Amino acid sequence: MRRAVRRPRAADASGGAPPERLQKVLARSGVASRREAEAWIRAGRLTINGAPATLGARVGPADQVRLDGRLVRTRGAHGPHAFICHRSPGEPLTPPGAGVAPAERADAVGTGGAAAREVPVGARPALLERLPRRAGRRFVTVSPMPRVDGGLELVTSDGELAARLQRSVHALDGEFGVRVRGELSEPQLRGIAEGALDSGAHLAVEHCEAAGGEGANRWYTLTVRGASGKEVRQLFERQGAHVSRVLRTRLGPLTLERSLARGQFRELTDEELRALVPPAAQR
Repeated sequence: MRRAVRRPRAADASGGAPPERLQKVLARSGVASRREAEAWIRAGRLTINGAPATLGARVGPADQVRLDGRLVRTRGAHGPHAFICHRSPGEPLTPPGAGVAPAERADAVGTGGAAAREVPVGARPALLERLPRRAGRRFVTVSPMPRVDGGLELVTSDGELAARLQRSVHALDGEFGVRVRGELSEPQLRGIAEGALDSGAHLAVEHCEAAGGEGANRWYTLTVRGASGKEVRQLFERQGAHVSRVLRTRLGPLTLERSLARGQFRELTDEELRALVPPAAQR
């Protein structure tokens, strides 16, 4: 009996990366979420090398993917794009009325040389709107700070990477600057150190110490593991503190350096990304 010879796909024959599911490729490239890509396939909006795409279809570097007839530039050998951003308190991540993508929920942020000058918050595009288009059309914020607060934000255009980062940050310690009205008492500081939340859960607080202040306001530096900005605010307010500002200044190995002014961002290096998500977790 003659055995059938399996013909290699064009992407394999070209010596490029092995083919991957179309939805995965589009999500990694920041074009759309997997769910959005599936909806496009069902609606017949996507083609691969001129033929209508089907659910489960795989594509490689040599394949041409088009959305409504327009060529979609997917990322092949290049790694995912991730950014550290310095968001001003109150600065929107996404433009008004824009949808948000998940990873706790997405908010937007931007990058590039134009962000280097200080522009009033209300006079410039939302943060994610300023990120470079080469990095993708859709950005996801990992453990975003509440809009009223700010500081370090971690953003990526890769949906899978966002999910891995979201899991990873729960095991990382972070540092926050918290501004309150008046000086906290010793009982209040002990209560914060216990890490109790309204839900009954407890945060792993490493330390909380005074960091100066002016007038009626006082700053405190909190180091805690796996906490969101919302939880940090709640931690202080449970002790009767009047919190006016929470700023995240460090997330695991990432520190909000002085050279990164408010409204600016920069792309993470490969080393920084590996420190956030170990290679074993990136597969």
